[in-house]
Amino acid sequence: MDIFSVLSLIGGLALFLYGMNVMGGGLEKLAGGKLEKIFEKLTSNPLKAVLLGVTVTSVIQSSSATTVMLVGFVNAGIMKLRSAIGIIMGANIGTTVTAWLLSLSGLSGDSLLVNMLKPASFSPVLAIIGVAILTFSKSGRKKDIATILIGFAVLMFGMTMMSDAVAPLKDVPEFAEILLWFNNPVLGVLAGALLTAIIQSSSASVGILQALSATGAITFGSALPIILGQNIGTCVTALLSSIGTSKNAKRVAVVHLYFNIIGTFLFLGVFYLANAIVDFSFISDVVGAKEIAVVHTIFNFSTTIVLLPFIKALEKLAYFTVRDGECEGKEDMEQQFRILDDRFLQSPAFAIEKCRDLTNKMGELAKESITIALEISTGKFDREKAEQINANETAVDMYEDRLGTYLVKLSSQDMSIKDSQSVSTLLHVIGDFERISDHAQNIVDVAVEKHEKDVEFSPQATKELNVICGAVKEILDISLEAFEKHDLETASRVEPLEEVVDRLRATLKRRHIKRLQSGECTIEMGFIFIDLLTNLERVSDHCSNIAVCLIQAEDDSFDTHEYIKILKNSGEGFDGQVKRYLDKYALPSREL
Repeated sequence: MDIFSVLSLIGGLALFLYGMNVMGGGLEKLAGGKLEKIFEKLTSNPLKAVLLGVTVTSVIQSSSATTVMLVGFVNAGIMKLRSAIGIIMGANIGTTVTAWLLSLSGLSGDSLLVNMLKPASFSPVLAIIGVAILTFSKSGRKKDIATILIGFAVLMFGMTMMSDAVAPLKDVPEFAEILLWFNNPVLGVLAGALLTAIIQSSSASVGILQALSATGAITFGSALPIILGQNIGTCVTALLSSIGTSKNAKRVAVVHLYFNIIGTFLFLGVFYLANAIVDFSFISDVVGAKEIAVVHTIFNFSTTIVLLPFIKALEKLAYFTVRDGECEGKEDMEQQFRILDDRFLQSPAFAIEKCRDLTNKMGELAKESITIALEISTGKFDREKAEQINANETAVDMYEDRLGTYLVKLSSQDMSIKDSQSVSTLLHVIGDFERISDHAQNIVDVAVEKHEKDVEFSPQATKELNVICGAVKEILDISLEAFEKHDLETASRVEPLEEVVDRLRATLKRRHIKRLQSGECTIEMGFIFIDLLTNLERVSDHCSNIAVCLIQAEDDSFDTHEYIKILKNSGEGFDGQVKRYLDKYALPSREL
């Protein structure tokens, strides 16, 4: 085996890993976050959890990716450890699908059907179809399918390159001697674990073993411990991803490790004990890609069947290993932000949904602040309610900071056009919710000033303020409903009401000036009144921004001012809604 064969082997491995990554990424995007949503809604039934783990891992072709997602879910508090254990077991079975696909390269026969099933025959066809779709299709979904096809073709091409590169080793006696070392179970397990830990994929390391089997030098006795070690090595990815997470999330990674270690010891113990009694003759037989896939599958199936009844014991073992601290379990603001986990960045659709959930909570806090602020500014002052708004403002600022940072990270990921638009919309909306909360704080400052100076609005001013406050509360309700339900029809009702709020503010300002001129109101109260009106009008403006942003996102445009201009010139539809709101929020006549 010369230097060029070594380069071919390394190049084949690189293509294999790249193809697997591309194919997995395409499958993730095609799923659009649905797999993760299924995870989230999982029942506590262990058998269903195992089946779900099998299904999802078969689709995304990576037990490591599945386990990393579970670490994120448990860290975020949206899944319990016990449910995650069943999925981990199923993920180990699901990852065997890759080995079976790779085993197709070992098919032999001259019939047309057998030849068509060989990767060397159908991989080029898949690559051609994939490239054609990428070149001529504009559909994001079709491009995801094309990515999957190309990824699979590259994976298989890499596998063929590795097999061809190592083929000369069959004539090298030293290579056969090295492989004899791995007949020692300990060395074999360590070798498999180390290889998988380095390349971070059990599917890839099994693929390498299958490629080496083409030399005819891999025996059952050497392949078995290596395969079992590969299952242990794949746990490294989840262990690394659990660094800096909650203790329950760390327990997910620990359970994954314990499951494979216990399974390896049990399997090896039973196998070599039976061999000592029966003396299996096939241990020295040469194995191919198909036999490696069979061993890989039998190990994961049997380990799952044996350990499934002991899920509670595995859970207790994880708790014993990762123990609770004195402060564990305290609820605080940080708990809900655990959903903004960097592990979910690889699944943009799911990450966006979680960001949307937190943005809804942020909006509800801002709405609550405005409602309380208006209550204590136009009515009786309440110190506790004022402090509640201060607390809400701190929370809203934290939402904006955490969500904004996470969404910026998310925007750098490879995602569909629709998901990209959703990220842009959320970035706009959290800014508006934060400003609404700021205006609630400003209104509280007005209420505090009134209280400390022991002054009140005149009865006429109070009646007028109640009208515009009612309009602002409604526009805030409509905006939040439109955002939470992503209802464009509801969003279209915001701008006419915003126009009415603007008119009310202008009218109230004129009336107030007349009261100042007639001596009905003091200059000091005048400043307070105008300040309150300004903040109410600004809240209305931000509600308009939210609604327009939702509507414009459908056209991939955020030219808010241009849209509003077009809307206001749209004719009877807009004018009719404005008139209905003007009738609803008609001001009381001025008292003479």
